[in-house]
Amino acid sequence: MSGAHIRAYVSTLGVAVGAFFLWLAVRDADLDAVWRALKEADAAYVALAVVAFGVVYGFQSARWRRVAATPGVRLTRFYEMTVSGIAVNNVLPGRIGDFLRARWLGVAARIPAGRAFGSVIIDRACDLAVLVAMLVVGIGAVASAEWLLRLAAGGILILVGVSAALLLARIYVRARARERRSRGLLRRLARDTVEMLAEPVGRRRAATWLGLSLLAWGTWSVAALLIARSLGIELTLPEAVFVSAVLNLGSAIPSSPGFVGTYEWLGVASLGLIGIDTEAALAFTILLHASWYVPTTVAGGASLGSRAALGLRRSRTERAARPAPAEPVSNDASTP
Repeated sequence: MSGAHIRAYVSTLGVAVGAFFLWLAVRDADLDAVWRALKEADAAYVALAVVAFGVVYGFQSARWRRVAATPGVRLTRFYEMTVSGIAVNNVLPGRIGDFLRARWLGVAARIPAGRAFGSVIIDRACDLAVLVAMLVVGIGAVASAEWLLRLAAGGILILVGVSAALLLARIYVRARARERRSRGLLRRLARDTVEMLAEPVGRRRAATWLGLSLLAWGTWSVAALLIARSLGIELTLPEAVFVSAVLNLGSAIPSSPGFVGTYEWLGVASLGLIGIDTEAALAFTILLHASWYVPTTVAGGASLGSRAALGLRRSRTERAARPAPAEPVSNDASTP
């Protein structure tokens, strides 16, 4: 089976799962009441939430830059790559944006692709660690349900798996010296990734990464509070932290691009546990979803388009600057 067929099957499955969860989210809702709530939302609070999401990506970009340890690449470029990766994930299945982030970093920093990919894995692991902690705190402080306990258990298992992978990578690198000439592209890619994962972190670096992750997801929770306030929903900060953790951890469930459907069901289900009715919860989730989805898709798409146009112009300029091939000189002598 070719890679194209696999991607097609994954995309079809994701869309089907997203459609199913969207049906679960809206089946008991009065959609007219949801629409009225959205129309009456306070635009000022929504605008502040959009700004807060922009700050979230700033913290995440700063963390990724520290993980990658590439001071030659500016923070603004990391921000651009972060938002562009999210934009790709918004429209394409399979988290392709994360793989592209590694590719862009490798080119920008002139480092091996495997090392760049390893930095993305560690970057995502930091998010996972903080979100699992937020969910565990939220379950204890806000609500408890069987599906929430399973979500938390799944997050913890993934976190344990990532920790085990980091430990095994370190053991492998110590036990097997790298060959001077690695055989094959995939083998070099795998070795570079393992070496990145095996690098010692240290307490200070780990504290910095996790601190930036806390700032990012704390700001995300503030954005959720602002969206709730725009709709007249009173959420406490612990409740906003709880909902943010559920939404972002639950997004790991296979779904359609941009988590459409899955996101809405998670929002309705988690808010229902803290006493918010279905219509208000659905309006909140739709507005929250749109507040980060639309800006990142537009900004990331514009960035990708401008980068592509710039590359095309450079290619044309280089072709135009190349000297024309010399005309062949004839060796035939003319006789008078």
